[in-house]
Amino acid sequence: MADVTLRNIVKSFNDVEILKGIDLRIADGEMLILVGPSGCGKSTLLRIIAGLEDATNGDITIGGRRVNDVSPSERDIAMVFQSYALYPHMTAAQNMAFALEMARVPKAEIEQRVARAAEILDLGHLLQRRPSQLSGGQRQRVAMGRAIVRDPQVFLFDEPLSNLDAKLRVSMRSEIKDLHRRLNATMIYVTHDQIEAMTMADRIVVMDAGRISQLGTPLELYDRPANLFVAAFIGSPSMNFFDGTLVAAGTGSELKIDDVTWPLPDLSAQSQEVRIGVRPDFFRLGKADEQGALAAAVVDIEPTGSETHVMLERGGRQVMVLLRDRTPLERGEIVHLVPDLSRISVFSSQSGQRLPREGENGAGK
Repeated sequence: MADVTLRNIVKSFNDVEILKGIDLRIADGEMLILVGPSGCGKSTLLRIIAGLEDATNGDITIGGRRVNDVSPSERDIAMVFQSYALYPHMTAAQNMAFALEMARVPKAEIEQRVARAAEILDLGHLLQRRPSQLSGGQRQRVAMGRAIVRDPQVFLFDEPLSNLDAKLRVSMRSEIKDLHRRLNATMIYVTHDQIEAMTMADRIVVMDAGRISQLGTPLELYDRPANLFVAAFIGSPSMNFFDGTLVAAGTGSELKIDDVTWPLPDLSAQSQEVRIGVRPDFFRLGKADEQGALAAAVVDIEPTGSETHVMLERGGRQVMVLLRDRTPLERGEIVHLVPDLSRISVFSSQSGQRLPREGENGAGK
């Protein structure tokens, strides 16, 4: 396997700049996932790594070798697509072996590699079936097997699970994670689904409008989003936001939201207007006389079994709370929300950047 380094990658189509100077290093054996909204440039970046698109500017190295002018077939990468891209007239085994046959790999070695991939992916009983005889998940496993037999330096995945139903996506996520562990392979994975990213990645790159908005581990992005964009994009249900004022108080600060004050002794910053982010699971139900409690009216209750999503309304704004306990609530009931102040995020209203708390070493950018 190998590391992958991108230096100042720029991509323009006519006068439109799609990628605006991407600097990134993917470590040997790492599972790195690119996420972001449609049009942010994540698939374009993957295609540039694969050699299917040329960068307008910048350098790409794989295993220390500059590959800007190297054809896709010679970059020693394997790509798994959203659409499976299997030959319909070939069996699963033939699809997996085809690239090796074109490379004139000896037949005995081809059979050995296909058998190994089939064992890893539990495809042994399906090798003689054609794609039309396979389910969506089985076709995707064959597509992954086709990549494995090539024994590439880097695996690239372009939204491989988006054509599958919700239940199958969950099981395929586990299979890809297990595949990564067993092969100890360098994998770069593109998805628009931030749940896939959170559950599978060693590190996540959140992209926005052709730039890296934040780079970090899943929990770094969840607990310490670098800016308002990442805070809103990562997490399901989404983070709640409140407008407030940060007031310097001694060595720390206080947050003022309407008539409520939240003390933050570990945040030192100038007094300013801020946006306060609180994830739905960072609230608990408290009492009216508790310090910092926010009063809100219950609008809707969505039990999922293991947890309950409660939609509330406060001052014309919706607030989502995630409860682990099965608390009996009624629509229209007034409840009091108490935040875990050690876990809230405070963002500058002017710049959108997160204000660091004492003791934080910061999330990657």
